[in-house]
Amino acid sequence: MKKTLLGFTLLISVSLFAQKPIFTTAKVNAATVYVNSAELSQSTSVTLPKGTSEIVIKNVADYLNESTVQINAPKNITVLSFQFTKNYISEYEIDESNPAIKKVRDSIDWVTKEMSKVVNQRTSYSKTIELLDKNQQISGGNAALSVTELMKLVDYYNAKRTELSNLVNTFYEKESKLKEQLAKLNSKLEINTQKEEKTSRGKLIIQVMNELAGTVDLDINYLTQGASWQPFYDLRAENISSPIDMLYKGQVTQNTGIDWKKVKLTLSSGNPNQSNVAPILQAWFLRFGYPVVGYGKRENLALNSIQSKVSGIRSDAPVMELQESSISNYTTISENQLNVTFDIDIPYDILSNGKAHSVALKEIKLPASYKYYAVPKVEKEAFLLAEINDYSKFNLLPGEANIIFEGTYVGKTFINANATSDTLNLSMGRDKKISIKREKVVDKSGTKFLSSYKEQIFTYDLIVRNNKKESIAMLLKDQYPISTDKEITIELLEKDKASANEETGVLTWKIDLKPNETRKFRISYKVRYPKDKIIDNL
Repeated sequence: MKKTLLGFTLLISVSLFAQKPIFTTAKVNAATVYVNSAELSQSTSVTLPKGTSEIVIKNVADYLNESTVQINAPKNITVLSFQFTKNYISEYEIDESNPAIKKVRDSIDWVTKEMSKVVNQRTSYSKTIELLDKNQQISGGNAALSVTELMKLVDYYNAKRTELSNLVNTFYEKESKLKEQLAKLNSKLEINTQKEEKTSRGKLIIQVMNELAGTVDLDINYLTQGASWQPFYDLRAENISSPIDMLYKGQVTQNTGIDWKKVKLTLSSGNPNQSNVAPILQAWFLRFGYPVVGYGKRENLALNSIQSKVSGIRSDAPVMELQESSISNYTTISENQLNVTFDIDIPYDILSNGKAHSVALKEIKLPASYKYYAVPKVEKEAFLLAEINDYSKFNLLPGEANIIFEGTYVGKTFINANATSDTLNLSMGRDKKISIKREKVVDKSGTKFLSSYKEQIFTYDLIVRNNKKESIAMLLKDQYPISTDKEITIELLEKDKASANEETGVLTWKIDLKPNETRKFRISYKVRYPKDKIIDNL
């Protein structure tokens, strides 16, 4: 009895695994794109018999995270197991019981046999030509051929060789047409006689138990590494009296192996791949090492580090909240403690080609106050800065931005939305209508030798001219050196009403310039050090 039961069990197992898999193609409905991955939502319908079946789902991403796969099925379906593969045996993808497939198979057999006949006939005629060419020596034994016999031989050779050559060409043409016909028939097998979209190499194989035969709907969700997005901005300002029109965009890139057609797109600043384990502090042990030579504490003169509170020209327009536009109406922005999400109602096509696809998210009017910033020691041009207060409510993310000022493209800038200050400074580019010079005043500069010391005096004039038709506010900066050695003494002789930071040596002027107005500021300092030594960065 035990042997009979065991044999019956094996018979059931063999019959189950011997069943042909059921193939179906999944459609991409929605995609949530993160900074370095994407969550895809796909669906498909499949007709299942009662009992256990194997479903092969095509058109899934080539690089999916198998541990994140979620399969939603009706209550009468029990998912027994699933696995992802890119090496599924292609022979099993063709349903040989399909009458259309049988018709294609029969046609392939007939075309193959016809090709064999044509090749045989062509080969036979080619060999005959070779034989004819080898026996074209004119010889009549010991007696020479007469003119009449020679003419007959030449005519026969020409006629026969021409006839055979034409037949060979004819069979070459037949063979070529049969090859084209065979290729078309094979292509029908590859797409399974259906007009399907290009599918990826990835396939999801699912084992299910079905209580009732019929058509069922399956929903599949998973994470894939083949997609990413980054924020990008267009900044437009007509003049320094108007707010900034910001177009908030996302650049989406994907090479998942499947094209996303008419998908519901969501962009998220989150990263589902990062570790969620909270850090633990370990003991901090100090140890001796080698000294590091530095330049002391200095103020960073870069534009994106300006934290000065200077009053600029306020925009004449009132402070404006987010202005809804045609683009903004289709985007819902959600913010929580961990990330920002942009839910877009417009369906998008994102092809799997690795190229950046621009997605418009939001149009925002940023109320801004403008000021100019100049460091003539480093750059002989003035930079226009737009100062944005309370910028956190706009849900900005760090990213590059195109700048269009006064109708002209002036270059790119970077929006550092993670800055810790209350004010965001956007560099709107260089303004050629503001002239800046930094000139050394020769008669106020020079070198003196005093016993064992050397004294050097440096004097510079900073000249700023406003060639614009409107008044401007400017933050002008320069610096004098700071000593880190007791043998080097530095004295600031003149700063022309600038505020001085004694720790960094940075001098700052907050100035207002009327149209066509020129202002001059002087800086002078004295450096004293041993005359037998050299300062290499003075």
